[in-house]
Amino acid sequence: MNDFPLNRRAVLGATIGTLAATQLTPAAEPKLKGNIKHSVVYWCFHSTGDKWSAQQTVQNAKKLGCVSIELMDPEHWPLLQQNGLTCAIASNGAKRTGFMYGLNNPAFAPEVLDATQKTIDRCAEAKVPSVIAFVGYRWRNPADPKSGEIPREDAFKSCVANLKELARYGEKKGVTVCVEHLNSRDSSHPMKGHPGYQGDDLDFVCEILRAVGSPRVKLLFDIYHVQIMHGDLIRRLDQCQDVLGHIHTAGNPGRGELDPDQEIHYPAVMKKLVSMKYNGYVGHEFIPTRDAFAGLREAVAICDV
Repeated sequence: MNDFPLNRRAVLGATIGTLAATQLTPAAEPKLKGNIKHSVVYWCFHSTGDKWSAQQTVQNAKKLGCVSIELMDPEHWPLLQQNGLTCAIASNGAKRTGFMYGLNNPAFAPEVLDATQKTIDRCAEAKVPSVIAFVGYRWRNPADPKSGEIPREDAFKSCVANLKELARYGEKKGVTVCVEHLNSRDSSHPMKGHPGYQGDDLDFVCEILRAVGSPRVKLLFDIYHVQIMHGDLIRRLDQCQDVLGHIHTAGNPGRGELDPDQEIHYPAVMKKLVSMKYNGYVGHEFIPTRDAFAGLREAVAICDV
């Protein structure tokens, strides 16, 4: 005989309460392996898709185990620091569109150098490791294809000279300048491709970086852009290993999510990075076409090898 007889109503109430509690408790995100330092590229989630605020982006990055939110304005860096995050790479601070007005063009390079050096100062103060840089468009007036092309040899010399100046500055401050290779084939959207970009040949960009010869000037290897211009991603990573500084991801075609509907096999690419002992950041830079958090969760899971 039970000392405490069961009350049917009490048992039913307790059972319902337990089920309700289970349903209301959000599922914990899986623990990451720690081989890849995941970073969220802010503009993709702030300016497109669900248009997250800085605070939302921080919350979602932390939920998924990301350690950085990059290309975020310096005004938000204290928020990152308060939440145990970093900004893996900063924008160069130039007023004009950076990938158009680059280091290849003597008419605009002084403006880019000044803005980049000021950003390097801010990076050094906030312990932000890198700042982005661009070769620039091939036309003398980047907004006007009829203005004539900058000869490739001249562009090479200009980029090397300007990057050497940034290298000296970065070496003093402990900040790395990462030059991004971009595709010039996709003309469907201003952030999916950059027709006219003179740094669309990965070998050309790497030649520039090797001519500079500084550990503070490296390559931003954007997997999406390299896939469009060259493919052969794993061999390309091997060839660029000596100048590799930062990684970006996105699905191709379309620069969307890293899902089964796109052509890049990201687990193999990430395994290659791990085997190379790459210790930099992997920034997820896709343009959301559906629920942004679900897409970011998928990208992190697929790349967490």
